[in-house]
Amino acid sequence: MSRPYYIFSNGRISRKENTVYLENEKGEKKAIPIEDIDVIHLFGEIDMNTKLLNFLSQQNKQVHIYNYYGYYAGSFMPRDKNVSGELTVKQVQHYLDFQKRFFIARSFVDGALFHMARNLRNYQHTEEFIARIENEMNNIHLAKTIPELMSCEGRAKDAYYQSFNIILKQGFTIEKREKHPPSNPVNALISFGNAMTYSLVLSEIYHTQLNPTISYLHEPGEKRYSLSLDLAEIFKPLIADTIIFKLINDNMTELDDFEEKIDYCYLNETGRKKFVQEFDKKIATTVKHRKLKRKVSYRTLVRIECYKLIKHFLGDESYSPFKAWW
Repeated sequence: MSRPYYIFSNGRISRKENTVYLENEKGEKKAIPIEDIDVIHLFGEIDMNTKLLNFLSQQNKQVHIYNYYGYYAGSFMPRDKNVSGELTVKQVQHYLDFQKRFFIARSFVDGALFHMARNLRNYQHTEEFIARIENEMNNIHLAKTIPELMSCEGRAKDAYYQSFNIILKQGFTIEKREKHPPSNPVNALISFGNAMTYSLVLSEIYHTQLNPTISYLHEPGEKRYSLSLDLAEIFKPLIADTIIFKLINDNMTELDDFEEKIDYCYLNETGRKKFVQEFDKKIATTVKHRKLKRKVSYRTLVRIECYKLIKHFLGDESYSPFKAWW
């Protein structure tokens, strides 16, 4: 069964016949059969050539690249094979029609806020923050524009992140959400977790006929897959944030897992490996799907969400955001 590969060391990736070889700076090689690879995540400084990229493209394998600080930088995406002109036209129509766009955008925010409040219900003394989030869940149905929707989400996130100071142990705190760059360990964990969730969603979108550049909550723009940003809003609290809570509260991560400078903070290699290990476990975890009547992984839940959007665009079934029921 194929799985994600996370490469943290510096070195080179090459192809020999139907095998991918990883070679680190010491000259040590590791062979990986191509059928074992689902997607490759590159965190180290890696050399590769067009022979490898052509091979990965033929095998429909994606490569996600992260910068020095561990944050998403870009992706190598093979040429689309699951293309559908009809679906692309429908996606564009739902963007151009404001009411249709607004319905989808509001659904994304609804799903995101639901999972924020759901997370907090597992902890004591979070009632005030849950109430503030639920108030914004009501406000999104009063909003008339996309900026108003995003303001509701922003206020809910402010309350949500303030609650982290109650939830998290070991002296890990957050005054406010800071992204560019993260200013402390909690912000660094949030940014890294968000990047991993974004990459997961992008990978799952790629396996469908959706166009990842046509989005509804986030404005479509050049050089980004903004539909991934939209869908990731639903899953960041459910996946990334629960990993943060576990890493800190179960004493799995510590301050030595971070590099802190005057104006920024980021996870070092040890910290990233700890997060990625838990991330892999999380997305492989299965739950009994109420509609499908079988167990599916968190990763599969993301792809199912993509198919729900496709059904909505084609007029088969109205979209409603995923909301965890367990």
